[in-house]
Amino acid sequence: MKDNQSILITGGAGFIGSHVVRLFVEKYPDYNIFNLDALTYAGNLENLKDIESKSNYTFLKADITNSSLINELFETYKFDSVIHLAAESHVDRSILDPLAFVKTNVIGTMNLLNAFKNCWKDQYQGKRFYHISTDEVYGSLGHTGFFTETTAYDPNSPYSASKASSDHFVRAYGETYGMPYVISNCSNNYGPNQFPEKLIPLFINNIINNKSLPVYGDGNYTRDWLYVIDHAIAIDTIFHKGTNAETYNIGGFNEWKNIDLVKLLCHLMDKKLGRQVGTSEKLITFVKDRPGHDLRYAIDASKIKNQLGWIPSVTFEQGLEKTINWYLNNESWLESVTSGTYQDYYKKQYT
Repeated sequence: MKDNQSILITGGAGFIGSHVVRLFVEKYPDYNIFNLDALTYAGNLENLKDIESKSNYTFLKADITNSSLINELFETYKFDSVIHLAAESHVDRSILDPLAFVKTNVIGTMNLLNAFKNCWKDQYQGKRFYHISTDEVYGSLGHTGFFTETTAYDPNSPYSASKASSDHFVRAYGETYGMPYVISNCSNNYGPNQFPEKLIPLFINNIINNKSLPVYGDGNYTRDWLYVIDHAIAIDTIFHKGTNAETYNIGGFNEWKNIDLVKLLCHLMDKKLGRQVGTSEKLITFVKDRPGHDLRYAIDASKIKNQLGWIPSVTFEQGLEKTINWYLNNESWLESVTSGTYQDYYKKQYT
């Protein structure tokens, strides 16, 4: 990639996106980083207060479903590359409102692809469209086996179906229009700044407040977990070293059954909070399973390891301790996002 290029990072005020924005702003001072976010419930500019005054950083408040505005931004800034993270991503929300996921994840991605194509009109030298996806597009595994980059798509929720559709459109634009693209499919992320609707921050918050810990079904659903900063480093690696028209699976080499993860979290939280070990486990409550719940996800990340040299930098136990420490040291952030007042930051800073 050339120096002083302009990179559009969508969803950059969200959980994963904020870590990617920070990494690129700090690591590549010659790049111009544009953070585009609609600031919905999960977008929080307080996540980026430490870099908002950097000369190579610009925030753009916009919704990727607004095609005319997206086209206008491309015409104005001539983004050389796109790192596309903006998405509706919570399975439970997708069950309640699937059309919202189609609108953002499919139509929003199409708007970006069209704007990128129209901006550069086949002059793609030094350009790249990087689409970040999920391992959930592959469906559900049994008790053995792993997802590879050639695993057939078999999505089981409206969320994963919408992401699978967007993946297909990115590949179609590459084949039809010669657009240079890469795609990555990642396992479950955890770490600082994650909105507390996802399992780990939700349960940390509930343990702090002595609320019940709702575990779906029998708790034996299995996921591969990756520390979010390691995901950001993988995105950086793929963006700079990945081969066009390739897909890379990103995983933590780290499978946990939900119930085992929750019990470990309870144990660590009891120690951190000075409670008798076993106190938080009493908060575990098994609840009715959600529809279409995938039994197991497991990523084979050997391709990115062997071809690009990326591996996770922390074990799950190390990453989980870092995560717990962050939330305990930032309880005001937790209170802010759970009350909805985090949106006030944008209003104070930008309106």
